[in-house]
Amino acid sequence: MAKLAAALLLAKKAQRPVLIDVRGLTSFADYFLICHATSSVHLKTLVDSLVEGIEYSGASPFGLEGTPESGWVLMDCGDLILHIFSEREREYYDLERLWGDAPRTELTDAAPRARKPRRPAKGEKPGER
Repeated sequence: MAKLAAALLLAKKAQRPVLIDVRGLTSFADYFLICHATSSVHLKTLVDSLVEGIEYSGASPFGLEGTPESGWVLMDCGDLILHIFSEREREYYDLERLWGDAPRTELTDAAPRARKPRRPAKGEKPGER
């Protein structure tokens, strides 16, 4: 579930996603996935993408708390808890510091991005240049 959620968040340009391994530190989850959005509209897009993608996989979030306008949405997926913040709220609550003893993985989109082929300039033949 964590890999799916990370892929969904990265596809929608979530900011600085981090996966925190809280196994052995808490009994209510194995992982936290934390990220932030650039606006409340972006935050809503991230949440909607997560819900849609998780439901498409045949699973369903157990609970959803908060609103994009509040700057913090928490999604309970059982062993995985997702925290999607506004940048301001993420800095204020600083969950990464709170769970500072837990191993963490900074998530990046390591897959090469497909680029559109460049169109030839007027008078230029394809492949020339």
